[in-house]
Amino acid sequence: MPVEFLTDEQAEAYGTFTEVPTRPKLERFFFLDDDDRDLIALRRTDAHRLGMAVQICTVRYIGRFLGEDPLAVPWEVVEYVAGQLGIEDASCVKRYPERRRTPYEHADEIQQRFKYRDFTDRRWGREFRSFLYGRAWTHAEGPVALFNHAVTWLRKNRVLLPGVSVLARQVSEARTAAERRLYEAVARAAHRADPALAPALAELLAVPEDKRVSELERLRTPPTKSTGTAMVRAMERVEEIFAFALGRVNLSRVPVNRLSALARYGQLSKAQTIERAPEPRRTALLTAVVRQLEAQAVDDALDLFAVLMANRLISPARRASDRERLAMLPQLEKAARILAKASKILTEELDLVAEAEADLDVAALWAAVEEAVPRAAVSSAVATVEALVPEDDGSAEAAMREKLALRYNTVRPFLSLLGESDALGAAPAGRRILKAVRRLPALSRRRVKDRPLLPREVDAELVPAMWKRAVFSNAKLPQGAVDRDAYVVCVLEQLHRALNRRDVFAAPSNRWADPRARLIDGPRWEAMRADVLAGLSLTEDAGEHLAQLTRGLDAAWRQMADRLGEAGADAKVEIVVPEGGGRARLSVDKLGAVGEPESLTWLKTTTEAMLPRIDLPDLLFEVHSWTSFLDAFGHVSERRTRMEGLLVSLVALLVAESCNIGLTPVLDPENRALSRSRLSHVDQNYLRADTIAAANAALITAQSRIELAQMWGGGLLASVDGLRFVVPVKSINTGPSPKYYGYKRGVTWLNAVNDQVAGIGAMVVRGTPRDSLYTLDTLLNLDGGVKPEMVATDNASYSDMAFGLYKILGFRFAPRFRDLADQRFWRADAPDGEAPVAGYGPLEAVACNKVNLGRIATHWPDMLRVAGSLITNQVRAYDLLRMFGREGHPTPLGAAFAEYGRIDKTMHLLALVDPVDDTYRRLMNRQLTVQESRHRLARAICHGGRGQIRQAYREGQEDQLAALGLVLNAVVLWNTRYLDAAVAQLRAEGHEIKDEDVARLSPLKDRHINFLGRYLFNIKASGPGRGLRPLRDPNAPDEDDDAEH
Repeated sequence: MPVEFLTDEQAEAYGTFTEVPTRPKLERFFFLDDDDRDLIALRRTDAHRLGMAVQICTVRYIGRFLGEDPLAVPWEVVEYVAGQLGIEDASCVKRYPERRRTPYEHADEIQQRFKYRDFTDRRWGREFRSFLYGRAWTHAEGPVALFNHAVTWLRKNRVLLPGVSVLARQVSEARTAAERRLYEAVARAAHRADPALAPALAELLAVPEDKRVSELERLRTPPTKSTGTAMVRAMERVEEIFAFALGRVNLSRVPVNRLSALARYGQLSKAQTIERAPEPRRTALLTAVVRQLEAQAVDDALDLFAVLMANRLISPARRASDRERLAMLPQLEKAARILAKASKILTEELDLVAEAEADLDVAALWAAVEEAVPRAAVSSAVATVEALVPEDDGSAEAAMREKLALRYNTVRPFLSLLGESDALGAAPAGRRILKAVRRLPALSRRRVKDRPLLPREVDAELVPAMWKRAVFSNAKLPQGAVDRDAYVVCVLEQLHRALNRRDVFAAPSNRWADPRARLIDGPRWEAMRADVLAGLSLTEDAGEHLAQLTRGLDAAWRQMADRLGEAGADAKVEIVVPEGGGRARLSVDKLGAVGEPESLTWLKTTTEAMLPRIDLPDLLFEVHSWTSFLDAFGHVSERRTRMEGLLVSLVALLVAESCNIGLTPVLDPENRALSRSRLSHVDQNYLRADTIAAANAALITAQSRIELAQMWGGGLLASVDGLRFVVPVKSINTGPSPKYYGYKRGVTWLNAVNDQVAGIGAMVVRGTPRDSLYTLDTLLNLDGGVKPEMVATDNASYSDMAFGLYKILGFRFAPRFRDLADQRFWRADAPDGEAPVAGYGPLEAVACNKVNLGRIATHWPDMLRVAGSLITNQVRAYDLLRMFGREGHPTPLGAAFAEYGRIDKTMHLLALVDPVDDTYRRLMNRQLTVQESRHRLARAICHGGRGQIRQAYREGQEDQLAALGLVLNAVVLWNTRYLDAAVAQLRAEGHEIKDEDVARLSPLKDRHINFLGRYLFNIKASGPGRGLRPLRDPNAPDEDDDAEH
C-alpha cells in the first residue's frame, strides 16, 4: 500500500460488497424503477438483463463498477433483483460475462444513461477537491473518517470511485495542506498580536537549571493539595499563563475543533517533541496549548477554591461548632430539668388561681416552687439557658460562622491574588459580591489592631443574619468595630455560593463559565430553531403544546379513577385522609417478588454451565475479532502509525486500567509490545476519552444486533446510577462521604445503561453529589446507541425542575421514589382556563395542586432556547440546574421549568401507582436491578488495589473509569453472544425453551472469566546457584506505576 493510513482489510473492502445488504438497503439501492427497466428491457436474454440490472444496482450502492468480476456480489442481491425482473432461474446470470466485453459495454451504457462521471472529469474533480480540502480544514477528524466522507461525496454526486491508492493519496494531500494552513494561520496570528510572543512561548520548553521539568510541564500540572498555599500556587499559575495575553491573538478564522485538536496534541506531547517541531508548527502548538491552559488553570483554581471552602473551612467549622454545642448539652439539660419542674408547678398554681378566681399571691407562688426547686437553682438555670441559647432562631448557624471566622489564616495567603484576578466576572445578581471580593486585597493588608475596621468601610447588606454576630458583635474588639477576619470569610462564603449559582463566573473557563452567555440566541437561534423544535417534537406556540400535555394529564387522571373503581377492594392503592385533616395521600402496596419457574432455573443453570472458560485478554481479542473495536484507538496526532503489536499493547493497557493492577503485571521484557516504554507511549497517545468512546460505540452497536439482546429491549429504556470509588491519593477532584468512603475521599462514576445491558455513556463527578445535577449531562453525551425515551434513576435524582428539563428534551424521567406516599400530585386546567367538566371522583382529594400554565407560557420562548442549547451541547445541564435552582430560591425561568416538570412528574406518579397493572413499576425496578448487577460485575473486574482509584488528576480518573466501562461492555457482549449461541444449541437439541425464560437470562456473570491473571513458576530463574539479585539504585526514578500518581 502506498498510503499508510488504510489497513489492508480497509483497502480490500474499498468499493466492494463487504456484507449482505440489509432489507432497507435492498429496498433503497436495489429497487428497479422505470428508467432502470427501460434500459434493461433492451437486452435479449435473461442473463444479460439480470447482469445489467446487477451492474446498475452495484454502481448505485458501492459507487463503481466491478470491472473484471461484475458478479462479485452477494447471492441475495442477485435473487432480489431477479425477483423484480420475473426471472425464475437467477443462476443464468453466470453466463453473463462469457463474452468479456459485454459487462464493459453495459457499464458504458449505464454511465451515459444515468450520467455517472469519471473521476478524471475536470469540473467534478475541482468540486471534489474543493469539498475535500474544505472538510479537511473545518473538521478535526482522522484520515480514515475523511476517506469515508470522500467516498460518500463521490457516490452522492455520481462520480465513479477511483483506485483506492489514488483516493487515499488525495486524502493525505488534503490533510497535509490543511495542517500546513493551520500551523501558518495560528503562527501568523500570534506574530500579528505580538512579534515577541513566539520567542516568549518557546522559552517554556526550557528546563531551568535547578528544576527537573520544563516550565511548560510545570504549567500543565494541575494542583492536587487542598491548602491555602496550594491555592496561592494555583492563582499564581493562572497569572503566569494570563501574562502571555493570548486573548489578543485573533484566531476567529481558525475552526474551533481544529484548534482544540491541536491543543490536545500539544498537551499530550513532551516538551522535547514540541521543541523539535519545525516552524511554524512549534509556535502553533505552543499558542494552542497555552490558550487552552488559560481555561484549564482557571477551572483548576476555582475547583480548588470550592474544595477549600467546603472541606477546609465550612465542614471543620461546622464540626467544631457541633462539638462545642454537644459539650454544653449536659449543662443545658440540667438547667432545662430545673426550669421544667418550676414551670410545671407555676402552671399548676396559676390554673388553680384562675379556677378559684382569687387574687395572685406571689409569695405563695414562690413558696410552692421552692418546695421542689430552690430559688437560687432557678435563677442559675435561667442564666445558663440565656448564656447557652441565644435569642435568635439561627443560633446553630451563627455559632458555626463564629468558628468559621477563626479560619481566616487558611484563606489569607491567596486573598490578594483572588481579589485582583481578571478571570472573575459577575451577572447582575453577583456584582455586589464581586465588588466586595475586589476589596479583599486591601483588607488583608490592613493592620486592624492599629486601625480597626468600621461598619461604613464594609458592605453591611452583604452580611446575612447568620454572620452578623460574628462580624459586628465580637466582644474582643472595640465597641462598634467590625471583625475583619469574619467579614473576609463571610465574603468568601458568599463568593463560594455565588460561583455555584453562576452569579459570579469565570472567563475563560469550561466548568465555571457563565451559562447565560452560552445559550443560543439571536440569528444563530433563528437559524436552528425549526430543526430543534422538529427534533424534539415541540411547537413554537406554547398554547398548542400545553393543550396536548393537559389532555394527556387529564386522561391519565380519569384512567386512574376508572381503574380504582375497577379494582375495588383488590386495588393495590388506597387513598388515605388523616383523621385530624390534612393532605390526602396514596398508600401503595409493595411489589412482591416475581417467581422463578423451574424451566427458567434450569435454563439459567444450563446456559451458565455452557459458557466457555476464558481469560480476560483472550476475551478482548475475541470481541475485537467480531467488532474491530480496537481500531478506534488512533494516535493523538490523527496520523496512522504502523506499529507492530499495537493491538497487544492496547489490550494490555485496557486490562491494566480496568483491573486496576497497574503496568507491572502485564509487562513482558521479551515482547516488544509489552515493554514499559511501549505501553507508556500507547497509553499517552492512544487511550483517550474520544477514542474510548468511539470503541465503546462499536460494542454498543454489536450488542444491539444480537437476537438475545433484542429480547431484553430495544434500547429505549435506560437507567443512570453512580458507582463510588475511594481515591486514596491527594486530589482536588474528590469529595468526602463517610457512608461510601469512610475517612477517605472519592469520586462517583455516573453511568448510563440501556435495557440491552450495554453501557451507553458515563462521567466522573467529585464525591457524592445529587445525581440529578449530572444525569442529564450523561444522557446528552452518549457514546452510542439509540436515544433512550425513558430514564430510570433512584430517589436522589428527583426534582420538579429536573422533570421539566428531561421532558422538554424528549425523555421520560422515571425516578424510583422512596417516599412515594408523600409525593404531591398535580392537575392542570386547559390553557384557555377551563377546568375539566367532571372531576376525578375519589381522586379529587389527591389532585388538589394546580400547575401554573401561565408561568410556563410566559417563559416558553426562553425554555425552547434552553432546550436548543442543551441538545447542541452549548451549555451543561449541571450549570443550568444550579443557576435556575439558586439554592432553593428558583429564578423565574427555573420556576417555569419546575411547573412544566410537574405535569410529567404526575404522569409518572400515576403510572407508578396504577391500582391494577404494576408493569410500569416492575419495568423500572428491573432496569435498576440490571444496573446494580452491572456495578457488581464492574467491582469484580476492578479488583486490584482494593478497588481504589489511585489517580490524582481528573483526566486520569476519567480515562481509567472509561477503560473500565469499555471492558465491562466487552464482557457483556461476549457473554450475550455466547448465551445466544447456547440457547440456539439447546433448541437445536430439541429442548423446549420459552421466550419468556430467555428474556430473563442475564449476561452479567463472571464465574467463567479469569480477571486475576496467571502466575509463572520459573524454578530455574531462582535456583540455588543464582546468588542474590542486584539491588536497585535508591536515587533512580521509581518506575513502579502502582505508586501514587
